[in-house]
Amino acid sequence: QVQLAESGGGLVQAGDSLRLSCIASGRTFSSYAMGWFRQAPGKEREFVAAITWSGSNTYYTDSVKGRFTVSRDNAKNTVALQMNSLKPEDTAVYYCAATTYYNGRVFYGEYWGQGTQVTVSS
Repeated sequence: QVQLAESGGGLVQAGDSLRLSCIASGRTFSSYAMGWFRQAPGKEREFVAAITWSGSNTYYTDSVKGRFTVSRDNAKNTVALQMNSLKPEDTAVYYCAATTYYNGRVFYGEYWGQGTQVTVSS
C-alpha cells in the first residue's frame, strides 16, 4: 500500500510558477506510475500529467503541455509537478495518484493523496 501527501500549493498571480511535490510512503514507490490530477469547483476531476515508473515517459493533457513538467526522484520517493505560466483556469485542487499499471492511455489511480489547493488570480 502507498500513502501519498501533496504540498506546494498556494495563491499566485497569472504568469507565476509553482512547484507541487508529492511524497510517498512505502518501499515500492519505484514500481508505480505516478499521476497528477486536478479538480476545479463544480467540475469533475481531470487528468493533468503522468510519469512512468522509470521516469522515461511523461504524458500531459493538452491544456498544460509546454507549461507543466512532471518529474520523479525514486531515491526520495517523490514526484513533482513544475507549473509555469499559470493561468486562472489552472485554479483547482491538485492530487497526486499512484498506479501499478499505466500504458500511457487512461490513468486509473489506485492510491490518492489528499490534495493541495492552487489558486491563480488574474
